[in-house]
Amino acid sequence: MGQKVNPIGMRLGVNRTWESRWYAEKGEYANLLHEDLKIRSMVFKDLRQAGISRVVIERPHKKCRVTIHSARPGVIIGKKGADIEKLKQRIGKMTDSEVVLTLLKCVSLRLTRNWLLRALPSSLSVASGSVAP
Repeated sequence: MGQKVNPIGMRLGVNRTWESRWYAEKGEYANLLHEDLKIRSMVFKDLRQAGISRVVIERPHKKCRVTIHSARPGVIIGKKGADIEKLKQRIGKMTDSEVVLTLLKCVSLRLTRNWLLRALPSSLSVASGSVAP
């Protein structure tokens, strides 16, 4: 059998960063890792319709900073911010730390015909119709 390499581990430092950023003292690592896994699975499972691409968890001193990258952050926020407060409380029950929740909107880079026409040199032409990303 050949040696298998994890594709995320191979890309770290090149075009990808860590999903969790924290340091644990002796004896805390396992507990914090299990908390991270529970938080991530709960967010991905409960907010499936929000188009979440990544969840980054940072743990500065006595805090838990959760950053959610979503295509539709309005689904997470809810009416008047009610849903985001519920999510913050649910994450707070999973960990003993103070929770700071941040939402980032992910923008997909879709090429439109007009953008493509401006970007291409004038010697090239584009057929009519839509251009796939």
